[in-house]
Amino acid sequence: MKKILIVDDEPNIVMSLEYAFKKQHFEVFIARDGSEALEILQHQTPDVVLLDIMMPNVDGYQTLTHIKKNDSLQHTKVVFLTAKNKASDIEKGIKLGADKYLTKPFSVKKIISEILELIT
Repeated sequence: MKKILIVDDEPNIVMSLEYAFKKQHFEVFIARDGSEALEILQHQTPDVVLLDIMMPNVDGYQTLTHIKKNDSLQHTKVVFLTAKNKASDIEKGIKLGADKYLTKPFSVKKIISEILELIT
């Protein structure tokens, strides 16, 4: 079973993505900010982390930096899903090591197909 960690502080986004990925037979983990995500990543190695950038406490950029420094997560793919859609934001995300950069608003169907394409 594939594992995904969804990291977003917006409950409606989390609920719709959680439901959609469970229908695709993913084991789903949820974090409301980067610090919760890093805590989960101490015990879980998901196939992919779907990561918002603008969150309280630890933002998505900081979370990605921690993930990239962790050897046990070297095979985990990281996908930004964010409202930050300027070219400079996208460039920064890719430079930090994001495998994909997707912007909000989004289609759940498109997110699922992008994730499946990335990890299969």
